[in-house]
Amino acid sequence: MNKILTTIAAVGLIVTLPSCIQEFEPQSGSVTANQAANAPGSYNNFVNAITANISGKFVFTSSRQANDFGYTSMYLRRDVMGNDMVAIGNNWFSTWYQCGVGLAPIYLNCQYPWTFYYVGIKSCNTVLSLAGEEPNANMIHGAGIAHTIRALYYLELAQQFAPKTYAADKQSPTVPIITESIDLNSASENPRATNEEMFEFILADLDVAEQQLADYTAPDKYTPNINFVYGLKARTYLLMEDWVNAEKYAKLAQQGYTVMTAAQYTDRNHGFNDATFTNAWIMGCTFKADDPTITYNDGDNSWGTWMQCEYPGGPTGLGYYNTYGGANYMDRHLYETIPATDCRKMCYGDFALDQMDTKAEIVEALKAYSDVPEYVYDTGQAQLQYGGMPFKFRAANGNHSINQVGYCVDVPMMRVEEMILIEAEAAGMQNEARGIEILTNFAKTRDPEYVYGTHNEAYNNTATSAFRNEIWWQRRVEFWGEGFSTLDVKRLQKGIIRSYPGTNHVDGYRWNTNEPPQWMTFCIVQTESNYNTALINNPTPVAPEGNSPEHTW
Repeated sequence: MNKILTTIAAVGLIVTLPSCIQEFEPQSGSVTANQAANAPGSYNNFVNAITANISGKFVFTSSRQANDFGYTSMYLRRDVMGNDMVAIGNNWFSTWYQCGVGLAPIYLNCQYPWTFYYVGIKSCNTVLSLAGEEPNANMIHGAGIAHTIRALYYLELAQQFAPKTYAADKQSPTVPIITESIDLNSASENPRATNEEMFEFILADLDVAEQQLADYTAPDKYTPNINFVYGLKARTYLLMEDWVNAEKYAKLAQQGYTVMTAAQYTDRNHGFNDATFTNAWIMGCTFKADDPTITYNDGDNSWGTWMQCEYPGGPTGLGYYNTYGGANYMDRHLYETIPATDCRKMCYGDFALDQMDTKAEIVEALKAYSDVPEYVYDTGQAQLQYGGMPFKFRAANGNHSINQVGYCVDVPMMRVEEMILIEAEAAGMQNEARGIEILTNFAKTRDPEYVYGTHNEAYNNTATSAFRNEIWWQRRVEFWGEGFSTLDVKRLQKGIIRSYPGTNHVDGYRWNTNEPPQWMTFCIVQTESNYNTALINNPTPVAPEGNSPEHTW
């Protein structure tokens, strides 16, 4: 297990310093604020860097680990912690799946989330410092983008590091708030903000962003617009259980967007890899051909290597999924709850494939999922498993022969479907019949035969109503792989179930809990507490011993 690298040991202090401007990668050097302000075009360059560095860059350039590729790597860290995503084989996300020792404060794996988010926040603070409290016409949109992304990062930090949710305990500690105006003395004695303080700060950022981006037209799907601001407000109010405002802003965020069709959802060339393919994506991020994580080591340090299964396998194969035996699968029970009439079921391999005897039989069956069934066959052989194999995230333009081309994909950060389900949940918590109607209308776009009330498992506890359980099931299936799993488990106070008859979870990690497991609350890296004396850390998670008794559904 890699201990924290000495070259980045002081990153916690670096990202808090207001007197210098640090680029995304901590090792890349810095310039003074005055130099940056006076350089031609510098302000726009700093604004562009906020979104350009979301994905495709190494956080730790000296280590270049295969789970180090920016924002979307956080999706996988969160999703494997629960039960809906199974991390098998030589998987660089196993530490989060197995509650490994690397989650302790002294290790690099613990360092990653802290460094990624706070360096991103520093980039936002740099822009806000240059723009000033009253940005001029040339700077106001850049300031709005900075406020928006800073709010996004703090919202995710709060959910990951707070032991309890806002709705459960407003005084539960989140993380320290670092702004553009903080001084060194304050940064070294900066306690964790409570949920109440943090959410007030997030909403204040979004209020400003709403004003500054009101007349802004984003140049592409990778830049925040006013709908993304509305969507972040909807997420925030959902966590606060402010149902009126959650519904209001979810509806505002939907304006101008439409739900992707079943054909678009399952498209073999553009499925979840092209922000412009449908009108459903409010914002996404992208991997580019010249990104370090794509050019280094044949792209094995990128989203595609973990989420695309349609490349040649074997000794000369491509990617972790296809060659090295590391892969992420859908949980068998979740798969089996998806009706055959639901288009999303075709995004995952049928477990009946694992019972077939011959290559010819399996290849023929795989034609229902892929244009390159022979490649998928090789991938399944590397894992010794086809059931639950994901076909949701496709190679760019259907390129299955050159992974460094196929890995240059867009990945969603917010879709209109999320806003519809937030609207449904918020409306239903005010008037259940109204929420059911919104939910049913959405669900029928995926399954024309959908009948409300068939997906409301309590999942080891009765913390939420049957209605919210039904919403939760839709979120679990609709957004599989998009980073919501752990956040929803914590928000809804759910347990997890990995141990049950026929499970495809890894032996030794088949755990069942009645509440959110301890490892879903991240620890703060030790180097940060070394510099910030006001920090009190979360306890290091301890893995359960052995498999849990099998759950009977």
